[in-house]
Amino acid sequence: MGIDPDVAASARADGVQKQRTRRRRQEILEVASQTFATRGFYNASLAEIADEVGISAAGILHHFKSKDQLLTELLHHRDMADIEEAGHGHGLRGLEFLHHLVDTAARNATRPGITQLYTVLSAESVTTDHPAQEWFRARYDGLRAMVTEALADARDIGELRDDADIAETATAIIAVMDGLQIQWLLAPGTVDMEAVTRRTIDALIAALAPDED
Repeated sequence: MGIDPDVAASARADGVQKQRTRRRRQEILEVASQTFATRGFYNASLAEIADEVGISAAGILHHFKSKDQLLTELLHHRDMADIEEAGHGHGLRGLEFLHHLVDTAARNATRPGITQLYTVLSAESVTTDHPAQEWFRARYDGLRAMVTEALADARDIGELRDDADIAETATAIIAVMDGLQIQWLLAPGTVDMEAVTRRTIDALIAALAPDED
């Protein structure tokens, strides 16, 4: 029995519509990312995002129920990209993983839009009832746990002293990397995130290295 031509045509139309919807959502997310990065979440409006996309604010609300949901989807989109990139460091342990963080700093210097978005929203997230506050709290918890685990691995295989304070060291590494992003965004021609991240990690590791016999 052959396929009903009307059914086939309807299926093709549905497929085309879904592709258009995906492209439109992606376009909205890209524009929202640029707008939130340059103006912040609170100062940016759906109207200006819609104007840049070429649709109405109601058109955005057709795809995202609210400005808060748009931000949530945007952060989820970034999460997926970060998870894919994190795969490059999969399987690395101890100091190898810490040196992989230098590659992360170098990569951030090639994507100023995403770096600025993260910096602006993370600063805003400390304000009361910010919709991204829980996302950033969970993100920092996860980052500290990841770096602490790498330091623990380094300690367990003898690369660091047994009494090394790995929790504080993990917090310091993350603080330096995030602080560097602010300085780099303000003076990209002056601040070298990759070099300073490498120097900081090397200095911290040297301070925690086992005593030579």
